[in-house]
Amino acid sequence: MAQPFVLPDFYLPYPARLNPHVDAARAHTREWARRMGMLEGSGVWEERDLEAHDYALLCAYTHPDCDAPTLSLVTDWYVWVFFFDDHFLEVFKRGQDMAGGRAYLERLPAFMPLEGEPAAEPANPVEAGLADLWARTVPAMSPAWRARFAEATEHLLNESLWELANINEGRIANPVEYVEMRRKVGGAPWSAGLVEFAAGAEVPAAVAHERPLLVLRDAFSDAVHLRNDLFSYQREVEEEGENSNGVLVLETFLGCSTQEAAEAVNDLLTSRLQQFEHTALTEVPALCAEKGLDLARCAAVAAYAKGLQDWQSGGHEWHLRSSRYMNEGAARGARGGGVLGASALETGALFGRPARARLRSLAHVPHQVVGPSLLPEFDLPYPLSLSPHLEAARVSCLDWAEGMGLLADIWDRELMAGFDLPLCAAGLDPDATLEELELSSQWLAWGTYGDDYYPLVFGRVRDLAGARALTERLKACMPLEDPAGGAAGAAGPLERSLADLWERTAAPMGAAERASLRLAVDHMLESWLWELHNQALHRVPDPVDYVEMRRRTFGSELTMSLARLRHGRALPAEFFATGAMRAVEKAVSDYGTLLNDLFSYQKEIEVEGEVHNGVLVVQTFFGCDYPTGVRIVDDLMRGRLRQFEHLKASELPLLIEQFGLDAEGRAALGRYLRELEDWLAGILNWHRR
Repeated sequence: MAQPFVLPDFYLPYPARLNPHVDAARAHTREWARRMGMLEGSGVWEERDLEAHDYALLCAYTHPDCDAPTLSLVTDWYVWVFFFDDHFLEVFKRGQDMAGGRAYLERLPAFMPLEGEPAAEPANPVEAGLADLWARTVPAMSPAWRARFAEATEHLLNESLWELANINEGRIANPVEYVEMRRKVGGAPWSAGLVEFAAGAEVPAAVAHERPLLVLRDAFSDAVHLRNDLFSYQREVEEEGENSNGVLVLETFLGCSTQEAAEAVNDLLTSRLQQFEHTALTEVPALCAEKGLDLARCAAVAAYAKGLQDWQSGGHEWHLRSSRYMNEGAARGARGGGVLGASALETGALFGRPARARLRSLAHVPHQVVGPSLLPEFDLPYPLSLSPHLEAARVSCLDWAEGMGLLADIWDRELMAGFDLPLCAAGLDPDATLEELELSSQWLAWGTYGDDYYPLVFGRVRDLAGARALTERLKACMPLEDPAGGAAGAAGPLERSLADLWERTAAPMGAAERASLRLAVDHMLESWLWELHNQALHRVPDPVDYVEMRRRTFGSELTMSLARLRHGRALPAEFFATGAMRAVEKAVSDYGTLLNDLFSYQKEIEVEGEVHNGVLVVQTFFGCDYPTGVRIVDDLMRGRLRQFEHLKASELPLLIEQFGLDAEGRAALGRYLRELEDWLAGILNWHRR
């Protein structure tokens, strides 16, 4: 069968190396798979399938430095996960059996106990393999790693239902949604956990959940999955009828040829690898110093980053060789050598298209004259309602800001009155009481003031240390145990105003609600530091990184958290933690943040010299002009709105059924969804006014 496109030139700056214990791993895993029941009689694989796929070669390339027993165990893990994927396809995807697939997946966590023995007896090869692997792996790792790896494994398994739902509906995902969900479905975060095990480099708990380490994992994951999509397109799309493939997603989204979509996927893959390099070299060392890690723990973090890098190089080499993939004509020149492939020596990877892409992200000329912002038609279907307490909130918000000292330096009363932040709050929450509207207006004022303060005071002079010190003081203004205690150490206007808001908002809350709100504010504060870091490097961020961080810099998480907490009793935290509800909130947030970027373009690009604007990010990444960037952002916004409507109509009813929500819970969910619609209508109205 002819290949549907010519594989692009990949960015491959690092040599792949082969573990010398590959033959021992092949022999071991063949017998292990047979003992688990994965070969003859399984209805999925025969021995020849296992031999042709050669997962031992994959693991020998992706883990080149571990010893023979470790390589064999890691290889068994990969045999298991690929068998699971094919087993799920044969048993559930082909027959589109959602109910059977859900019941099958619900049993698997029982075979990954954090302590003690499995809670069930294995009933099939997937369960038997997972129970065996878990027992052989976890004794060497800490409880913190076990919890992280179990969660990654559950995500990998459970999000297979998302793929099955898309097949059932014939739906092709939005590109942003696709990248987010692919991280879980594709399993690269799970692979990152095995890198820690194989490299003997468990990430210290003190930094495991910090943003730079999460970016390393996510950039690694995106690159692994996008590469796999390029090699898998023919098998997945043409043979299996799969529609969760990045080439197909971009082909559909961009309305381009398959070849052009493949090149676009490769550009995104290159960008994610460059994001990995940027984070590993500039953010991770600073994080280690900031957290005071000793040499041993710093070495573990470095070994982990190197392990992820080895995985990228080795994974590519395996894709060139495995019969599982479309790779005709891809293994050029000296690739057969095994230790140092020609991929490491191709100058095009260093000086060609990837280098131009990296240069574009660092070569933006600030303060270009761009003219008035180009605004598309915003076909938002939700009606605007405004709180009747708007006028009173306008007065009280100005008086509060003045009393807190926010109008004595970068703002004055006239400037803040022109911003009219209570108008935004009145649209976001039209049903609020006067007290609630005053509080939400003041939160918007505080967040907007802080968003202006950080770049003006710290950004222009590149004072990242000063910004970090203020951030830590601001966090201290939000104590979880005694909400009133934050005012004691508050020094300046930004700290005093936050302490005041925190006491008034958090005091009536329960402990879990208070922690959720605190986390949302912490994320916003950290996102301001991320912006300063990019500003110091004069770097336009990667599109995927930008969209995810923009939710935090815009304060979406904070405002949605305040709305969510009202419904906490009728809707449990576990409900909001589901993939469907996270997708709902992200879709709404992305629409609002990109809308802001469209309206703010002239102010930010021409006047402020900003690098954090979605239109500029798209222009830089795709190398396109301003009107084209606007069209792409507009199309993305429309896609996010369609996704929001799809989730409400198709996925939330299933979630309601899964959680068994009663009438009160259903009513609470309906109110929350209407509040999200108000959120969008209120933001659009405020920008227009």
